[in-house]
Amino acid sequence: MDRFMDKIGDAIAPIAQKMTANRYLSAIKEGFFGSTPILIAGSIFLLFTSLPFNGYTEFMESTFGAGWMDFFYLPYQVSFKLMAIFVVIGMAKSLANYYKVDSKLAIALSFVGILLLTPVIVTVENVKGLPLDNFSAQGLFVCMIAAALAVEIYRWCVQKGFTIKMPDSVPQNVSSAFAAVIPAFLIILLFNILRMGFAMTDFGSAQTFVFTILQQPLQSLGGTLPATILVLLVEAVIWCFGLHGSSIVSSVMNPIWFAQSAENLAAFEAGLAMPHIVNYQFISFFVKLGGVGATLSLTLLCLFKAKSDQYRALGKLGIGASLFNINEPIIFGFPIVLNPMMMIPFILANISVGIVTYLAIYLGLVPMINGINLPYTIPAVISGFMISGWQGALLQVVLLLLTGLIYYPFFKAQDKQAFIEEQTKKEALLD
Repeated sequence: MDRFMDKIGDAIAPIAQKMTANRYLSAIKEGFFGSTPILIAGSIFLLFTSLPFNGYTEFMESTFGAGWMDFFYLPYQVSFKLMAIFVVIGMAKSLANYYKVDSKLAIALSFVGILLLTPVIVTVENVKGLPLDNFSAQGLFVCMIAAALAVEIYRWCVQKGFTIKMPDSVPQNVSSAFAAVIPAFLIILLFNILRMGFAMTDFGSAQTFVFTILQQPLQSLGGTLPATILVLLVEAVIWCFGLHGSSIVSSVMNPIWFAQSAENLAAFEAGLAMPHIVNYQFISFFVKLGGVGATLSLTLLCLFKAKSDQYRALGKLGIGASLFNINEPIIFGFPIVLNPMMMIPFILANISVGIVTYLAIYLGLVPMINGINLPYTIPAVISGFMISGWQGALLQVVLLLLTGLIYYPFFKAQDKQAFIEEQTKKEALLD
């Protein structure tokens, strides 16, 4: 068994490490991490437009007037409707730091490219503006692609010496500005040619092209049950070998899951049917119940059912973090990593919660997840209620029981073995 596990680990580790080290995936991850506080804050404001209390809407309307919802909608619009802007800032900064070029100029040049690709809309009153949809989930992919391309052009010019070099006596900030003139010219030229090229097609703009050809198919595929099962399987297997599977998977899947959350949230705001079962909240609050592998139930088993001192102590140590969906103490302390016996329930639990949650929503037993972006540290039951009503809270309880049943026989075997070893050591000390 040890040789078999070593072979699997040797095969998986290089692939996972390459994905972790990939500069583009790392930049995307940094972009989403940086935008998360803004998205969470905007989502919380939207939550106040539809609190599930009898008479809430009537009270707010009678107190603040018929337009009371506008107060809460505006924070949502300047966060979720502009989410691509916040993601691009973090992404461009990450790439610039990787290439050791000026991050401020990298961010600015990224937006030059994005804005050149964004079509200008004109109202009947001849008022010109930029469509918000191009900076929301719908325009997310084209913004990320444009940012990556702009930074690549900028760093290529710097590394190849295609810059205006000023004398050493010139202040550094002035010298840096002039050094970016040639890269800026090339970026503007290239993106303007791209804009004109797309304008001559039936798509009309780069945003429509990328959304239709790339983003929409990826979202459709990423929202299916088979694709979700595959992602959860890969994530759990990677974790089992000591690599941060969630970080690796999220760098690939977060753009898809966040886009699906944003579309659900827009539909929720408009009072329309929400299109996606799987989204960021599906993964964060139902699948990762206590963390990846839904290990909250395992922590509770350690806390209340363990006979061994080892696992009772681990339960006391891990319960605080697990309640807030942080489970590294359990993954590395039980351990699950490189533990053949615990790998089985860990992988099975991670997949099972995804399947049960998907079917519960698909069959209408639980409402569609509204896409409101809450902090992932909100405890179970509370988070379920906030995103899917009382049915969501009840589903989390069911998932907790289900994963408890999955983990129990394996936990029992591990705990029994630890208990016997502890008793043997105690008897040896007495002798």
